[in-house]
Amino acid sequence: MTTRSFWGWGNEEGAFDDRQTGQLRQLVGMQFGNAELTCQAPPALADLAMPAPRLQPPESLASIISTERRDRASHTYGKSFRDIVRGLDGDYRCAPDLIARPGNEQELLDVLDYASGCGAAVIPYGGGSSVVGGTEPRYEGDWSGTITVDMERFNRIIEVDHQSRAAHIEGGIYGPALEDGLRPHGYTLRHFPQSFEFSTLGGWIATRSGGHFATLYTHIDDLVESTRVVTPAGSLETRRLPGSGAGPSPDRLFLGSEGILGFVTSAWMRLQSGPEFRATRTVHFNDFLEGAEGVRRLSQSGLYPTNCRLIDAREAMINGIGGGSKHLLIVGFESADHPVDAWMERALEIVADAGGSVQAAKEQKPDQGQAGDWRQQFIRAPYMRDALIRLGLVAETFETAITWDRFEDFHRGVMDTVNRVTREICGKAFVTCRFTHVYPDGPAPYYTVIAPGRRGDQVKQWDDIKLAVMETLIDLGGTITHHHAVGRDHRPGYDRQRPELFAEVLRATKKTLDPRGMLNPGVLVSNAR
Repeated sequence: MTTRSFWGWGNEEGAFDDRQTGQLRQLVGMQFGNAELTCQAPPALADLAMPAPRLQPPESLASIISTERRDRASHTYGKSFRDIVRGLDGDYRCAPDLIARPGNEQELLDVLDYASGCGAAVIPYGGGSSVVGGTEPRYEGDWSGTITVDMERFNRIIEVDHQSRAAHIEGGIYGPALEDGLRPHGYTLRHFPQSFEFSTLGGWIATRSGGHFATLYTHIDDLVESTRVVTPAGSLETRRLPGSGAGPSPDRLFLGSEGILGFVTSAWMRLQSGPEFRATRTVHFNDFLEGAEGVRRLSQSGLYPTNCRLIDAREAMINGIGGGSKHLLIVGFESADHPVDAWMERALEIVADAGGSVQAAKEQKPDQGQAGDWRQQFIRAPYMRDALIRLGLVAETFETAITWDRFEDFHRGVMDTVNRVTREICGKAFVTCRFTHVYPDGPAPYYTVIAPGRRGDQVKQWDDIKLAVMETLIDLGGTITHHHAVGRDHRPGYDRQRPELFAEVLRATKKTLDPRGMLNPGVLVSNAR
């Protein structure tokens, strides 16, 4: 049995133990001049600052409503740096009043009717893994309270269409249960975001999640065949089709809608056969920009590697991979139909021509060599981030995307800004970069920031850094987010990125589907109440 952490990432049993935290303290302390780092103890549930519920649900909803303390705490925050810091400090003053767990669409509609009648805000909740303030009750308005609607009981695989290789799946199903349900049929969705274990299909659709594939099928968008959505104004279901040119796609309206338009109760998803053939190799580069050039050539080759992760030397080192002198490119291919050796051979020729040094052929499987080490560290990274925060550090990430013609200047500008601002605010800075996804026209760089924090001031420190980051990303032509969604934390950058006329269209759509503006108020657009 495992216990889900109410303040941090994942399960309590997965958190860094004293030995691991001590090793991390030593490694990071060396980066900051042997700084003395003390570890903060996790909060006790009984000590949390949490007000009593303001709402009293009717007896008709009692069986699906919870006001239990741990339940409310677990649904207060997502899993961003600022969430973890406040959770560690026991600050749960913004906890939702009620947690609703409907098991069918009628119960969901009943909850929405009750919320509308009593003037409550409603927050759709998948797995709670948002790192952008997407699930936190943080908004303006005179709401009588907050109802967080947890969709975990919408957890079935309803139907599998073997001939079309697709499945009808409910939106509240978690990643592991989804894959376990498809495996007996010989299929996989093959969508593995870092949050896979603690996130849901509906959450992936609502946030346009980025998954397993580094090229080609990078987002959940590519896997959605049709959706069924429940809104305060009624329900709708889009037609199952392999493709269509019939006007703007209704599915695209709900992809990335982040819970402001309705609940994705189910979706038909395109599946794949499980891979039978795999190969993985690691390539070293002396210069990060040379590695980026190798990735550009590979992304435009038409080979479409499954894995194409460029990791700078400092990020590799902090994750215990390599000595910090070489930048790593992990290249992988997989197929359910044919051997991939020829694809790998040509890919290695391409990146070698760009200056890469191909490592020994022993790394033929994803769990071997430096590629395997990175895979394990990638899964454990959120737990390491929690440990860094407990040590009093500012430790957070941000990601974006930019076209290849602008990448070099963009990357230099981002690194210069983040290093400068972080040093001004925190005294010192440790900033790294890796590519999570790549396209023929540009990469999706993912940056990590680690710096000394001041107890009690860590949230403000990061907020100040984040504001400078958002301005820089937009000013240099990048996106405010490639796969982390907008939420409440990215609203300032998103407001600048999107065309204002599109914002008006989105507000009008929300007004139609959510007339009272009660669904996730403040996300994507200001409320139109």
